[in-house]
Amino acid sequence: MGRVPRVLFVLAGLSPLWAADPLNLYFIDTEGGHATLVVAPSGASLLIDTGHEGYGGRDATRIRTAAKDAGVKKIDYLLVTSFQSDHIGGIKNVLEVLPVGTFLDQGAGPGGYPEPYQAGFAKGKHQVVAPGDTIPMKGLSVTVVAAAGREVAAAGGPNAHCDGVPMQPEDIDEDSRSVAVVIEFGKFRFVSLGDLTWNRELSLLCPQNKVGQADVYLSTRHGAESSKAIWGIAPRVAILNNGPRTGGEAAAFKNVMASPGIEDLWQLHFAMANGAAANAPDALIANLQEAGDGSHLKVSVAADGSFTVLNTRNKYSRKYGPAAR
Repeated sequence: MGRVPRVLFVLAGLSPLWAADPLNLYFIDTEGGHATLVVAPSGASLLIDTGHEGYGGRDATRIRTAAKDAGVKKIDYLLVTSFQSDHIGGIKNVLEVLPVGTFLDQGAGPGGYPEPYQAGFAKGKHQVVAPGDTIPMKGLSVTVVAAAGREVAAAGGPNAHCDGVPMQPEDIDEDSRSVAVVIEFGKFRFVSLGDLTWNRELSLLCPQNKVGQADVYLSTRHGAESSKAIWGIAPRVAILNNGPRTGGEAAAFKNVMASPGIEDLWQLHFAMANGAAANAPDALIANLQEAGDGSHLKVSVAADGSFTVLNTRNKYSRKYGPAAR
């Protein structure tokens, strides 16, 4: 079983053949699960998780729709952040509609690899990732900052928002082993912490912020309650990959919206339990009804670091300029 080489991928410049092409991020509606498609300007593709199993192959169909939008016919890398069913459950259906080149994960837990996933990577390449590893996508820096209950060793700057944030009783489960990544394209930074538990998130962000700041932040655990330590990430835009009744907790929504510098929070679903006070404006929500049509959010990033978020339900978009940092 191979390991991703621990070599820092440095973006030294963009090939003139694809310098004008954007980085595209597709946040796919798996109704409280997780599936994000990353397509580099070079055309290289990374799928982070596969959504739920069942539902007539619903989530795989939605992933294929996003891939078609991106012009992707093959997934170069599939990164499994967790072996929970809402992250890995759709693997069988995905492999029926999209071939995968390399399967990446944090290594088998006590229960081993789920059978459908193991059967899939037995036919392709399989690598285990660890904190500090990078995924070699041309034109991007993709760095693993947490995996298998550990975080990257390199210390970052101090996080001024850690004071008074307590650790909770230790919860050692599959979520605590989640893979977290930082994706960089020029000055643009995207942070996805997967389903990291409260304590694992604190270990990553306090007292030193080992993640750095982000232009776009994918809310941890689908918008479950999080601490003000995430304010150190200083996201300009947050994406909430919640379902109508999964994730999207009111306390998490309010915590993210209180983060210094936040401009907008976009959601995959209206959180039915919250009411308008703890939901984004309708224009920024991909699915308003409990039985949504699977609309997704698309983030397109230019080489100068500016980016646009598109809601495919209503075709509403909003552009954000390059970060000042």
